[in-house]
Amino acid sequence: MSSLIHRSLLSQPTKAVACDGVYIIDSQGKRYLDACGGAAVSNLGHTNQAVIDAIDKQLHSVAYAHSAFFTTQALENLADLLTSLAPGMDKVLFLSGGSEANEAALKLCRQYYVESGEVTKSIFIAREQSYHGNTLGVLGIGGNEWRKKAFKPLLRDSHLISPCYEYRLKAEGESSYDYGQRIANELETKILELGAENVAAFIAETVVGATVGAVPAVKGYFKRIREICDQYDVMLILDEIMCGIGRTGSMFAYELEGIAPDMVTSAKGLGAGYQAIGALLCQDYITDVIRQTSGFFQHGHTFMGHATAVAGSLATLQYIQDNQLMENVNQRGKQLLNCLHSSLDSNPHVGDIRGRGLFIGIELVADKITKEPFPAELKVNKLIKSTAMEDGLMCYPMGGTIDGKQGDHILLAPAFIITESQIEDIARIISLVIEKVTKGL
Repeated sequence: MSSLIHRSLLSQPTKAVACDGVYIIDSQGKRYLDACGGAAVSNLGHTNQAVIDAIDKQLHSVAYAHSAFFTTQALENLADLLTSLAPGMDKVLFLSGGSEANEAALKLCRQYYVESGEVTKSIFIAREQSYHGNTLGVLGIGGNEWRKKAFKPLLRDSHLISPCYEYRLKAEGESSYDYGQRIANELETKILELGAENVAAFIAETVVGATVGAVPAVKGYFKRIREICDQYDVMLILDEIMCGIGRTGSMFAYELEGIAPDMVTSAKGLGAGYQAIGALLCQDYITDVIRQTSGFFQHGHTFMGHATAVAGSLATLQYIQDNQLMENVNQRGKQLLNCLHSSLDSNPHVGDIRGRGLFIGIELVADKITKEPFPAELKVNKLIKSTAMEDGLMCYPMGGTIDGKQGDHILLAPAFIITESQIEDIARIISLVIEKVTKGL
């Protein structure tokens, strides 16, 4: 038995020994087509030489220098590039992952209000079926109930509104726009209930990721959310840990919503998996207040701004730009949706196929007409994952889609370099797998 604590303590995962573009190869020589980027991370595949070379070069100059003592050129260059790609954002802090980035957002928001003299503002509102990280602060404010259950005594109280989840929550006869406005207005109701003087921020995934499965907001939803936040002096924090850095067809997903948040967080595809990195971006009015008061953001991690990680991230962003990969994301994303609809629309157990760009969710149901989910104890999503692995395909499974207990979906998030023929392979294999698993039930 391995001395390593694996995610499952009951079994040991397959051992990866090599990679080849969008494929991972195990110790038996079997090739797996990575259709999910691990967790929507590997947006350049696994063997991008430009990123590898940039990391190697950085290792031979400054591998690590503590941010309390030094900055590095790679760090400064990445900050300039990333803020230039994020409309409305002026400053950025680099961390080691998504949970760290969202924790930093909560703390920066709170410190801003304290140093502005609005010391009662300490409440964060989020959405049901949201996920913002596994550290205690962001786990507590989020709406992923099954992740929180065991740790409830350690967490702060959450304040949640409904998700923008059109497939399940739009009323019969209601237009998409009217539904979005109705759901967005729950934020105003919640702010008034808690007292605007007590509410610091509303945090939401621009396109909901693992918890519900690539669910974009309906048109007009985030514009109304932005209006409400402005009206009540509440920050809007958008979590783009999974859906950002080109995943949904634009560098930042909020660009397609026609708004700018006060803060946005990023990770996963920011470093394409070659190094661990996350980022918190914000508007400069926030840092201006702190600069003029304490002059110090009361936060820090040992590996924030890690020189080797930021060098890899800088090369990742440059490669995406230099090779116009957003065009491929949008083209191959449309192709994937079309292929999935063509092969799965007639399947009685596929309830919804949704997403943007190369960020696609497939929701599975026991009954397509009533939208009744499979019994949770069947763990349909895990069966699909294991069956797909047998067939040489990686997909990202999740249960509790509807309420943290009921519902199953899988997430597809292939690399931006994916080819037309590889998209056809993904759609063909996943369609056969879904048919095989659901027929077996």
